[in-house]
Amino acid sequence: MKILIAEDDMISRRLLETTLIRWGYELVVTCDGTAAWEVLHSVDAPPLAILDWMMPGMDGVEVCRRVRRAATPTPPYLILLTAKGRREDIVTGLRSGANDYVTKPFNREELRARVQVGMRIVELQHSLADRVTALEEALAQVKQLQGLLPICSYCKKIRDDRNYWQQVESYISEHSEAQFSHSICPDCYEG
Repeated sequence: MKILIAEDDMISRRLLETTLIRWGYELVVTCDGTAAWEVLHSVDAPPLAILDWMMPGMDGVEVCRRVRRAATPTPPYLILLTAKGRREDIVTGLRSGANDYVTKPFNREELRARVQVGMRIVELQHSLADRVTALEEALAQVKQLQGLLPICSYCKKIRDDRNYWQQVESYISEHSEAQFSHSICPDCYEG
């Protein structure tokens, strides 16, 4: 899976790159917030991003805000990775739209666990989005008849809500998007 790294400090960026590549991730690397926003706003944006807070152009908090305002069906999982470790900073970062917050210097195993959680969330979001799409397609194709249908056991006409008896085809056409073509079945043709 692809991960975006947005880090202006060359040493921190290189450490992140080496660590994530070793764990098997494909990377997109940027050096400032503006470039990170452009990547996250693109059609093939990575599903997870690790953003430094303090970067030139646009800081990581503003990138988070913009991503959340963009409101995509499957938003990226955003991790702020920063030296800002005060409680107020953590609250500010999470309120800006970050999903997680890691302080520098980071512990590799903690970062790995947080990235794995992010990937699970991303996979669940994609699975949910696929199911919603399938459900919307199914609902678009089906207009459901509801309730009991009083049907004459002799002529097979259906009684509607106004106590009017009508042919099955007429009733179903009025209550669904079904269309009918008429033919003669082999039993009726022979009878």
